[in-house]
Amino acid sequence: MSAEFARWLGIAHAIIQAPMAGNGSTPAMTAAVSAAGGLGSIGAAYLSLEALAAEVAEVRGRTDRPFAINLFADSATPPGAADPAPMLALIARHHAVLGLEPPALPSVPANPLAAQLDAVLTHRPAVLSFTMGMLSPADIARLKQAGIKTMGTATTVAEARALEATGVDAIIAQGSEAGGHRGTFLGSYEAAMIGTLALVPQIVDAVAIPVVAAGGIMDGRGIVAAEALGAGAVQMGTAFLTTTESGIHENYKAALISAADSATAITYAFSGRPARGLRNAFLIDGEAHRDQILSFPLQNAATRPMRQAAARQGDIDRLSLWSGQAPSLGRRLGSADLVRRLVAEAAEVRARLG
Repeated sequence: MSAEFARWLGIAHAIIQAPMAGNGSTPAMTAAVSAAGGLGSIGAAYLSLEALAAEVAEVRGRTDRPFAINLFADSATPPGAADPAPMLALIARHHAVLGLEPPALPSVPANPLAAQLDAVLTHRPAVLSFTMGMLSPADIARLKQAGIKTMGTATTVAEARALEATGVDAIIAQGSEAGGHRGTFLGSYEAAMIGTLALVPQIVDAVAIPVVAAGGIMDGRGIVAAEALGAGAVQMGTAFLTTTESGIHENYKAALISAADSATAITYAFSGRPARGLRNAFLIDGEAHRDQILSFPLQNAATRPMRQAAARQGDIDRLSLWSGQAPSLGRRLGSADLVRRLVAEAAEVRARLG
Protein backbone atom coordinates (compact mmCIF):
# COMPACT_ATOMS: atom_id res chain seq x y z
CA MET A 1 0.00 0.00 0.00
CA SER A 2 2.78 2.45 0.88
CA ALA A 3 4.62 1.61 -2.36
CA GLU A 4 1.44 2.33 -4.32
CA PHE A 5 0.96 5.64 -2.49
CA ALA A 6 4.57 6.64 -3.15
CA ARG A 7 4.20 5.89 -6.87
CA TRP A 8 1.02 7.98 -6.94
CA LEU A 9 2.93 10.94 -5.51
CA GLY A 10 6.01 10.34 -7.63
CA ILE A 11 8.28 9.79 -4.59
CA ALA A 12 10.44 6.87 -3.50
CA HIS A 13 9.35 6.57 0.14
CA ALA A 14 5.90 7.17 1.65
CA ILE A 15 7.30 9.54 4.27
CA ILE A 16 5.92 13.08 4.45
CA GLN A 17 7.72 15.78 6.43
CA ALA A 18 5.00 17.62 8.31
CA PRO A 19 4.57 21.30 7.41
CA MET A 20 5.61 23.17 10.55
CA ALA A 21 4.51 26.77 10.05
CA GLY A 22 6.86 29.27 11.65
CA ASN A 23 10.52 28.35 11.93
CA GLY A 24 10.19 24.58 12.27
CA SER A 25 10.37 23.62 8.62
CA THR A 26 12.70 25.50 6.30
CA PRO A 27 13.27 25.41 2.52
CA ALA A 28 16.50 23.51 3.20
CA MET A 29 14.56 20.85 5.15
CA THR A 30 11.78 20.63 2.57
CA ALA A 31 14.25 20.19 -0.27
CA ALA A 32 16.43 17.70 1.62
CA VAL A 33 13.47 15.46 2.45
CA SER A 34 12.18 15.56 -1.13
CA ALA A 35 15.64 14.97 -2.60
CA ALA A 36 16.02 11.92 -0.32
CA GLY A 37 12.83 10.42 -1.74
CA GLY A 38 10.24 11.61 0.77
CA LEU A 39 7.77 14.46 0.40
CA GLY A 40 8.98 17.71 1.92
CA SER A 41 6.41 20.34 2.91
CA ILE A 42 6.41 24.13 3.12
CA GLY A 43 4.39 25.36 6.10
CA ALA A 44 2.92 28.43 4.41
CA ALA A 45 0.09 29.41 6.75
CA TYR A 46 1.91 32.47 8.18
CA LEU A 47 3.98 33.37 5.11
CA SER A 48 3.33 36.48 3.05
CA LEU A 49 2.80 35.81 -0.66
CA GLU A 50 6.29 37.19 -1.32
CA ALA A 51 7.87 34.95 1.32
CA LEU A 52 6.02 31.92 -0.07
CA ALA A 53 7.31 32.67 -3.57
CA ALA A 54 10.84 32.95 -2.20
CA GLU A 55 10.57 29.62 -0.34
CA VAL A 56 9.17 27.84 -3.40
CA ALA A 57 12.02 29.24 -5.51
CA GLU A 58 14.60 28.10 -2.96
CA VAL A 59 13.16 24.59 -2.75
CA ARG A 60 13.10 24.30 -6.54
CA GLY A 61 16.65 25.63 -6.68
CA ARG A 62 17.74 22.76 -4.43
CA THR A 63 15.74 19.86 -5.91
CA ASP A 64 13.47 18.96 -8.80
CA ARG A 65 11.55 16.42 -6.72
CA PRO A 66 7.87 16.79 -5.67
CA PHE A 67 7.01 18.83 -2.57
CA ALA A 68 3.89 20.06 -0.77
CA ILE A 69 2.56 23.41 0.40
CA ASN A 70 0.38 23.49 3.50
CA LEU A 71 -2.26 26.06 4.52
CA PHE A 72 -4.73 26.62 7.33
CA ALA A 73 -8.22 26.13 5.89
CA ASP A 74 -11.03 28.58 6.54
CA SER A 75 -12.80 27.40 9.68
CA ALA A 76 -14.68 29.00 12.55
CA THR A 77 -12.77 29.49 15.80
CA PRO A 78 -14.19 29.62 19.32
CA PRO A 79 -14.70 33.16 20.63
CA GLY A 80 -12.04 34.41 23.01
CA ALA A 81 -12.10 36.87 25.88
CA ALA A 82 -14.11 40.00 25.14
CA ASP A 83 -11.74 42.29 27.06
CA PRO A 84 -8.12 42.08 25.81
CA ALA A 85 -6.65 44.07 28.72
CA PRO A 86 -6.03 41.13 31.11
CA MET A 87 -4.25 39.08 28.43
CA LEU A 88 -2.13 42.04 27.36
CA ALA A 89 -1.15 42.53 31.00
CA LEU A 90 -0.18 38.85 31.26
CA ILE A 91 1.90 39.07 28.08
CA ALA A 92 3.50 42.28 29.36
CA ARG A 93 4.99 40.37 32.29
CA HIS A 94 6.75 38.05 29.87
CA HIS A 95 7.78 40.99 27.66
CA ALA A 96 9.57 42.47 30.67
CA VAL A 97 11.68 39.33 31.06
CA LEU A 98 12.72 39.60 27.41
CA GLY A 99 13.41 43.34 27.61
CA LEU A 100 10.46 44.26 25.39
CA GLU A 101 8.02 47.15 25.68
CA PRO A 102 4.50 46.24 26.86
CA PRO A 103 2.38 44.81 24.03
CA ALA A 104 -0.28 46.77 22.18
CA LEU A 105 -3.51 45.25 20.90
CA PRO A 106 -2.85 44.14 17.31
CA SER A 107 -5.38 44.55 14.55
CA VAL A 108 -7.19 41.44 13.37
CA PRO A 109 -5.44 40.22 10.20
CA ALA A 110 -7.58 39.67 7.14
CA ASN A 111 -8.17 36.04 6.18
CA PRO A 112 -5.40 35.30 3.65
CA LEU A 113 -6.76 31.97 2.36
CA ALA A 114 -8.19 33.12 -0.99
CA ALA A 115 -4.96 34.89 -1.98
CA GLN A 116 -2.89 31.96 -0.72
CA LEU A 117 -4.86 29.51 -2.86
CA ASP A 118 -4.30 31.70 -5.91
CA ALA A 119 -0.58 31.66 -5.14
CA VAL A 120 -0.59 27.87 -4.83
CA LEU A 121 -2.22 27.62 -8.25
CA THR A 122 0.58 29.81 -9.59
CA HIS A 123 3.39 27.82 -7.94
CA ARG A 124 1.85 24.41 -8.69
CA PRO A 125 3.42 22.15 -6.09
CA ALA A 126 2.76 18.43 -6.33
CA VAL A 127 0.49 18.57 -3.27
CA LEU A 128 -1.55 21.08 -1.31
CA SER A 129 -2.23 19.85 2.21
CA PHE A 130 -4.40 21.74 4.68
CA THR A 131 -5.63 21.58 8.23
CA MET A 132 -8.20 23.08 10.63
CA GLY A 133 -11.06 23.06 8.18
CA MET A 134 -12.24 22.23 4.69
CA LEU A 135 -11.76 23.82 1.31
CA SER A 136 -14.81 24.21 -0.88
CA PRO A 137 -15.47 21.60 -3.58
CA ALA A 138 -14.91 24.37 -6.13
CA ASP A 139 -11.45 25.11 -4.75
CA ILE A 140 -10.60 21.41 -4.66
CA ALA A 141 -11.70 21.15 -8.31
CA ARG A 142 -9.54 24.15 -9.29
CA LEU A 143 -6.51 22.56 -7.66
CA LYS A 144 -7.15 19.22 -9.35
CA GLN A 145 -7.50 20.89 -12.73
CA ALA A 146 -4.06 22.40 -12.17
CA GLY A 147 -2.63 18.94 -11.47
CA ILE A 148 -2.23 19.55 -7.72
CA LYS A 149 -3.12 16.67 -5.39
CA THR A 150 -4.99 17.61 -2.19
CA MET A 151 -4.79 16.22 1.34
CA GLY A 152 -7.08 17.37 4.15
CA THR A 153 -6.52 16.78 7.86
CA ALA A 154 -9.08 14.87 9.95
CA THR A 155 -9.11 14.10 13.66
CA THR A 156 -12.33 12.04 13.58
CA VAL A 157 -14.11 9.70 11.20
CA ALA A 158 -16.84 12.32 10.66
CA GLU A 159 -14.24 14.87 9.56
CA ALA A 160 -12.66 12.34 7.20
CA ARG A 161 -16.00 11.62 5.57
CA ALA A 162 -16.75 15.34 5.24
CA LEU A 163 -13.38 15.94 3.60
CA GLU A 164 -13.85 13.01 1.21
CA ALA A 165 -17.18 14.49 0.12
CA THR A 166 -15.41 17.68 -1.03
CA GLY A 167 -13.24 15.69 -3.44
CA VAL A 168 -9.86 15.61 -1.68
CA ASP A 169 -7.40 12.97 -2.87
CA ALA A 170 -6.21 11.76 0.55
CA ILE A 171 -6.90 12.14 4.27
CA ILE A 172 -4.25 12.95 6.88
CA ALA A 173 -5.44 11.20 10.04
CA GLN A 174 -4.05 13.30 12.90
CA GLY A 175 -3.94 11.33 16.13
CA SER A 176 -4.06 13.01 19.51
CA GLU A 177 -0.31 12.39 20.00
CA ALA A 178 0.57 14.91 17.27
CA GLY A 179 2.46 18.10 18.05
CA GLY A 180 1.34 21.55 16.98
CA HIS A 181 -2.18 22.71 16.19
CA ARG A 182 -5.06 20.30 16.34
CA GLY A 183 -6.80 19.95 12.99
CA THR A 184 -10.28 19.56 14.48
CA PHE A 185 -13.03 21.46 12.67
CA LEU A 186 -16.25 19.58 13.52
CA GLY A 187 -17.09 19.91 17.20
CA SER A 188 -14.72 20.44 20.10
CA TYR A 189 -11.10 19.34 20.05
CA GLU A 190 -11.66 17.64 23.43
CA ALA A 191 -14.13 15.22 21.81
CA ALA A 192 -11.66 14.53 19.00
CA MET A 193 -8.62 13.47 21.04
CA ILE A 194 -8.40 10.01 19.47
CA GLY A 195 -5.02 8.27 19.43
CA THR A 196 -3.33 7.41 16.14
CA LEU A 197 -3.60 3.66 16.80
CA ALA A 198 -7.39 3.93 17.15
CA LEU A 199 -8.03 6.67 14.58
CA VAL A 200 -6.18 5.44 11.51
CA PRO A 201 -7.90 2.06 10.97
CA GLN A 202 -11.33 3.57 11.57
CA ILE A 203 -10.72 6.25 8.95
CA VAL A 204 -9.22 3.65 6.58
CA ASP A 205 -12.45 1.66 6.87
CA ALA A 206 -14.67 4.74 6.50
CA VAL A 207 -13.29 6.30 3.31
CA ALA A 208 -12.33 5.07 -0.15
CA ILE A 209 -9.27 7.31 -0.57
CA PRO A 210 -5.72 6.90 0.78
CA VAL A 211 -5.01 7.72 4.42
CA VAL A 212 -1.83 9.23 5.84
CA ALA A 213 -1.07 8.46 9.51
CA ALA A 214 0.17 11.34 11.65
CA GLY A 215 0.84 11.74 15.35
CA GLY A 216 3.58 10.26 17.53
CA ILE A 217 5.43 8.50 14.67
CA MET A 218 9.16 8.92 15.24
CA ASP A 219 10.99 5.91 13.80
CA GLY A 220 10.76 2.78 11.67
CA ARG A 221 8.64 1.00 14.26
CA GLY A 222 5.97 3.68 13.95
CA ILE A 223 6.10 3.58 10.16
CA VAL A 224 5.51 -0.18 10.02
CA ALA A 225 2.76 0.10 12.64
CA ALA A 226 1.01 2.72 10.49
CA GLU A 227 1.29 0.43 7.46
CA ALA A 228 -0.27 -2.40 9.47
CA LEU A 229 -3.18 -0.12 10.32
CA GLY A 230 -3.82 0.47 6.61
CA ALA A 231 -2.12 3.84 6.11
CA GLY A 232 -0.58 4.52 2.74
CA ALA A 233 2.01 6.92 4.18
CA VAL A 234 3.13 8.60 7.38
CA GLN A 235 3.48 12.30 8.15
CA MET A 236 6.18 13.13 10.71
CA GLY A 237 6.84 16.53 12.29
CA THR A 238 8.55 16.29 15.67
CA ALA A 239 11.01 13.76 14.24
CA PHE A 240 12.33 16.47 11.88
CA LEU A 241 12.43 19.30 14.44
CA THR A 242 15.82 18.20 15.76
CA THR A 243 17.45 17.85 12.33
CA THR A 244 20.26 20.07 11.08
CA GLU A 245 17.95 21.99 8.72
CA SER A 246 15.28 22.72 11.32
CA GLY A 247 14.86 26.44 11.92
CA ILE A 248 14.26 26.24 15.67
CA HIS A 249 16.77 27.39 18.29
CA GLU A 250 19.30 24.88 19.61
CA ASN A 251 17.81 25.29 23.10
CA TYR A 252 14.44 24.16 21.72
CA LYS A 253 16.09 21.11 20.09
CA ALA A 254 17.80 20.22 23.35
CA ALA A 255 14.50 20.56 25.22
CA LEU A 256 12.85 18.10 22.83
CA ILE A 257 15.57 15.46 23.12
CA SER A 258 15.56 15.65 26.92
CA ALA A 259 11.76 15.83 27.36
CA ALA A 260 9.81 13.19 29.24
CA ASP A 261 6.86 11.40 27.65
CA SER A 262 4.55 13.39 29.95
CA ALA A 263 6.07 16.79 29.11
CA THR A 264 3.47 18.02 26.60
CA ALA A 265 0.06 19.64 27.00
CA ILE A 266 -2.67 21.04 24.77
CA THR A 267 -2.84 24.82 25.05
CA TYR A 268 -4.66 27.81 23.60
CA ALA A 269 -2.14 30.22 25.14
CA PHE A 270 0.09 30.97 22.17
CA SER A 271 -2.39 31.23 19.30
CA GLY A 272 -5.97 31.02 20.54
CA ARG A 273 -6.31 27.58 18.95
CA PRO A 274 -5.58 24.25 20.65
CA ALA A 275 -2.06 22.97 20.01
CA ARG A 276 0.27 20.45 21.65
CA GLY A 277 3.64 21.61 22.94
CA LEU A 278 6.11 21.23 25.79
CA ARG A 279 5.01 22.86 29.02
CA ASN A 280 6.90 26.07 29.77
CA ALA A 281 6.35 29.26 31.74
CA PHE A 282 4.06 31.00 29.26
CA LEU A 283 1.99 27.89 28.54
CA ILE A 284 1.41 27.34 32.26
CA ASP A 285 0.66 31.04 32.86
CA GLY A 286 -1.71 31.25 29.92
CA GLU A 287 -3.61 28.08 30.77
CA ALA A 288 -4.03 29.30 34.36
CA HIS A 289 -5.90 32.24 32.81
CA ARG A 290 -7.71 30.37 30.03
CA ASP A 291 -10.74 32.67 30.23
CA GLN A 292 -8.49 35.64 29.32
CA ILE A 293 -7.10 34.11 26.10
CA LEU A 294 -8.13 35.91 22.93
CA SER A 295 -9.52 34.19 19.85
CA PHE A 296 -7.41 33.16 16.86
CA PRO A 297 -5.80 34.98 15.06
CA LEU A 298 -5.79 37.83 17.62
CA GLN A 299 -4.03 35.82 20.35
CA ASN A 300 -1.50 34.60 17.80
CA ALA A 301 -0.75 38.16 16.71
CA ALA A 302 -0.57 39.39 20.32
CA THR A 303 2.04 36.79 21.30
CA ARG A 304 4.11 37.03 18.11
CA PRO A 305 6.57 39.72 19.32
CA MET A 306 7.19 37.69 22.48
CA ARG A 307 7.74 34.48 20.53
CA GLN A 308 10.04 36.15 18.02
CA ALA A 309 12.16 37.73 20.73
CA ALA A 310 12.30 34.45 22.65
CA ALA A 311 13.46 32.64 19.50
CA ARG A 312 16.27 35.17 19.03
CA GLN A 313 17.34 34.92 22.66
CA GLY A 314 16.93 31.16 23.00
CA ASP A 315 14.41 31.66 25.82
CA ILE A 316 12.44 28.42 25.78
CA ASP A 317 10.04 29.58 28.50
CA ARG A 318 8.32 31.99 26.12
CA LEU A 319 8.47 30.03 22.87
CA SER A 320 5.68 27.87 21.50
CA LEU A 321 7.57 24.56 21.86
CA TRP A 322 5.32 22.48 19.60
CA SER A 323 5.97 18.78 20.06
CA GLY A 324 4.31 15.41 19.77
CA GLN A 325 4.24 12.95 22.64
CA ALA A 326 7.52 11.14 21.86
CA PRO A 327 10.07 13.97 21.52
CA SER A 328 12.93 12.10 23.17
CA LEU A 329 12.99 9.70 20.18
CA GLY A 330 14.27 12.54 18.00
CA ARG A 331 17.71 12.35 16.38
CA ARG A 332 20.35 14.99 15.64
CA LEU A 333 20.80 14.22 11.95
CA GLY A 334 20.48 15.95 8.61
CA SER A 335 16.97 15.70 7.20
CA ALA A 336 18.06 13.52 4.25
CA ASP A 337 20.01 11.25 6.62
CA LEU A 338 16.91 10.92 8.79
CA VAL A 339 14.80 9.85 5.79
CA ARG A 340 17.39 7.21 4.91
CA ARG A 341 17.57 6.04 8.54
CA LEU A 342 13.78 5.76 8.72
CA VAL A 343 13.64 3.71 5.52
CA ALA A 344 16.33 1.35 6.83
CA GLU A 345 14.67 1.02 10.23
CA ALA A 346 11.30 0.21 8.66
CA ALA A 347 12.92 -2.46 6.49
CA GLU A 348 14.56 -3.98 9.57
CA VAL A 349 11.25 -4.08 11.43
CA ARG A 350 9.47 -5.72 8.49
CA ALA A 351 12.22 -8.32 8.25
CA ARG A 352 12.06 -9.04 11.97
CA LEU A 353 8.31 -9.52 11.76
CA GLY A 354 8.72 -11.88 8.83
